[in-house]
Amino acid sequence: MNHPLREHIEKVIPLRDEEFKLILGHFSTKKFKKHQFLIQEGEPAKYNFFVLSGLLKLVFTESSGKQHIVAFAMEDWWESDFFAWYTGAPATMSLECLEDTEVLCITLDDYHALCNSLQKIERFFLEKSIFGFVSAQRRILAMLTSSAQERYERLLKQYPSLVQRVPKTQLAAFLGVSRETLSRFSG
Repeated sequence: MNHPLREHIEKVIPLRDEEFKLILGHFSTKKFKKHQFLIQEGEPAKYNFFVLSGLLKLVFTESSGKQHIVAFAMEDWWESDFFAWYTGAPATMSLECLEDTEVLCITLDDYHALCNSLQKIERFFLEKSIFGFVSAQRRILAMLTSSAQERYERLLKQYPSLVQRVPKTQLAAFLGVSRETLSRFSG
């Protein structure tokens, strides 16, 4: 049974067909249009999302209205306002589609039920969480210690397809630079 989620999970742990069927039973599939929100600030974050197709951006908005792009998520990536999803607190960030998007959604209850029924999926989620922490730390360090051009070059090297899909104004916001500065780097 070929499925993007199965292929994603099997990069970390092997699965039998019946195990993947159990896993998939804990997810629902949803489709969203470009500019539609999956999560809105102040509302519950009901799901953790696995992107099947499309592109998302996670945004934090200051009380002044200034927006900060925290993350992008494309195919084979997970995204949510994880604090809100895991604690039940209202979302502090919004998750918006930059393209028409199809996702698999898992609630916290389904996540716990799945982990309780299949121990090796806990290892998968632990590995994904650790990798997420590593990526977040590397991004923080890059923001603190790298020039804007170095951050752009690193993003270009790591995620060339993402750079092609994200509007330059949003890439600039993600990198913490002006659109004009980014234009100088990208020619």
